Amino acid sequence: MSEVFRGIKGRDWLLAGGLTALGSLLMWFNIHLTEAEAARSIAEGSMAHPVSSHSFWMLPAFAAATIPVLWWRRNLVVVTAVSLVAMALHDIVFGWVTRCGAGLPLAFVLAFLGALAVDRTTARIVCALSALLTVAVLIVDATTGPGAVAIGLPVLLIVFGIGRAARHRAVLNEELEIREGELRRLRDERAALHVADDRARLSRQLDGLLQERLADLTTAAESASSLEPAQAKVVLESIESVSRQTLDDMREIVGLLRGGDVALAPAPTVAHLDALLARLRTAYSRLTVTGDPRVLPATVELSAYRIVEHLVAALADHADSPIDVAVRFEADALVIRVSGLVDKPGELKAATVRARERAKLLGGSVEVKVARGRAGAVAQLPVLG
Repeated sequence: MSEVFRGIKGRDWLLAGGLTALGSLLMWFNIHLTEAEAARSIAEGSMAHPVSSHSFWMLPAFAAATIPVLWWRRNLVVVTAVSLVAMALHDIVFGWVTRCGAGLPLAFVLAFLGALAVDRTTARIVCALSALLTVAVLIVDATTGPGAVAIGLPVLLIVFGIGRAARHRAVLNEELEIREGELRRLRDERAALHVADDRARLSRQLDGLLQERLADLTTAAESASSLEPAQAKVVLESIESVSRQTLDDMREIVGLLRGGDVALAPAPTVAHLDALLARLRTAYSRLTVTGDPRVLPATVELSAYRIVEHLVAALADHADSPIDVAVRFEADALVIRVSGLVDKPGELKAATVRARERAKLLGGSVEVKVARGRAGAVAQLPVLG
């Protein structure tokens, strides 16, 4: 039994149920219509012919034409043919009764469903069968008479045309979605190629930097062996200074390779935080700088900017929601404090994870506390002297 109703959806039950209920109501009207009422309706012009039958069997016989709509998804041609045969038998057995109130909606629904068919041949077959069904509904209809066929068929063709137009538009939408997906894929591939190219360039830059710096350090170290202690001390201090600078440059390049912050524009620094806050919608954003402001290694500057960017993006950006950013330059660290209202805790959590990843690259830390809808974050980034 379950196999019989497999694939039938809820809307199919509503469609077939509505048509069957409408047909049952119409047949009930035919069954209880008296000859006097029919004669009066004919005299008034609301009926074209007396009702030929009052049999109760009209009701299940008409349902035989509407219930098959349940299975239209399996084979619409067969369903339409079954409805046509059932309606033709209804004409032969019961003769002149009112069928148009439920029969025409049945024919129009089948024609529309046929118009949505992918196969054009199937659509045309269903349209032809629906036209014959329209004729079968109206040819011996007691209310309209056979003359209504001249109106019913054009309406059916209009319904079919609307369905074909809807199908054509659906096909165009599907093609547009496919092309949009391909464009997105191509765009992502192109972006990935650019990133890969930039990372390869940075890798070559790192290799060249190491080769050059190590050669210089080796030469300096070899020359120190023949110098006086005071001169050797100066050379060793120079080696230490160059080594630290080399380490900073290496960290910057490795950070770019890890984090994907490859860009042609200059890397943002702490000095750019004013511009970052100025882009916010809130009128109460404020940046405070204390300590001994100075130029820090590029990796520290970039990481500080990115940490503030991540945290600020997760805070409430409204006209009445103040955001405070405080930067303190210490001798061996850069301390950043960010506070503001929280709109979406999930976004703040994700931003905290990204900020911690940034700080971790430099051996730093990020701590965030939330109380009464307000978040306070403290980031510490070590600065090698």
